[in-house]
Amino acid sequence: MARVAVVTGVSAPFAARVARILVEEPGVHRVIGADSVPPTGGELPGGAEYAHVDLHDESLARIVSESGADLVLHLGLDAAQGHGREEHLLGAMRALTAAQRSPSVRRLVVRSSAALEDGGAEEVERHTLGLLRRRPDMSVAVLRFANLIGPSADTPLTRYLDSPVVPTVLGHDPDVRFLHEDDAVEAAARMALSDETGLFDLAGEDSVPLSECLRRVGGRRMPVPAAGLRVLRGLNRYGRIGYASSSAPRTGTAVPGEWEPAPLEHALRWAPAHSSPQAFESYAAHRRRSGAGLRAVHLLTLARAGLRR
Repeated sequence: MARVAVVTGVSAPFAARVARILVEEPGVHRVIGADSVPPTGGELPGGAEYAHVDLHDESLARIVSESGADLVLHLGLDAAQGHGREEHLLGAMRALTAAQRSPSVRRLVVRSSAALEDGGAEEVERHTLGLLRRRPDMSVAVLRFANLIGPSADTPLTRYLDSPVVPTVLGHDPDVRFLHEDDAVEAAARMALSDETGLFDLAGEDSVPLSECLRRVGGRRMPVPAAGLRVLRGLNRYGRIGYASSSAPRTGTAVPGEWEPAPLEHALRWAPAHSSPQAFESYAAHRRRSGAGLRAVHLLTLARAGLRR
């Protein structure tokens, strides 16, 4: 039986590329790309259909139900706009509810993140595990990606690295793991067409010190006390500044409820083509001469935070 797939987050290049791969799969009859913002040009490449959804109504559930979709990939809703934690959580809840309510859905894949502070990822994983318990007839996979990066990646972390003056934790130089956007697209498409169930970690091999990342993109470190970075995290939560922490990732940690993570390579018998250093270099080579810089208001906020210590 030919499959019908609904892919969320198609205003962002990542999800749009996954939708295009699925369109070309011989076993997939129809692909619907859903988002609260239309893709560039208003249409999706390769024959996928675009459907508008509203985070504050039941439109996504209607699209899934009326299309008879048996496959749902939640890759984000309006992710390219950098909304805060509440919007990301609301989008995930809409996707999980739509999948749970439709009896035709047999496969669900949810994108998560290995970053400690990335849009409430742990809460999304916990709710997804709850859905799996309520719908044991459904195969569910959560993809916990390392920091997504590459020539077209536009995330809080890339916006943070693009600034010519970059705030970092005083006396700390963390190692950062990356996942190339091409590998992430391939992993999502492969996982969508499999029946593997569980929580899967994925990152390129090795890591890159944050100081080396900044050196290669021409950014200058501005060491600030931890209090200053807490202020930036608060601003990022409400979408006011592109900032991402480079602290220790959640890779290898379980979700409350005994959902143990597993390497995706074992499930799909496939591994990323790019190591973390190679993934970062593809981004650095493309953006080395770009960068908007921190605004004066951000520098003032950091200075005030430091004075309060």
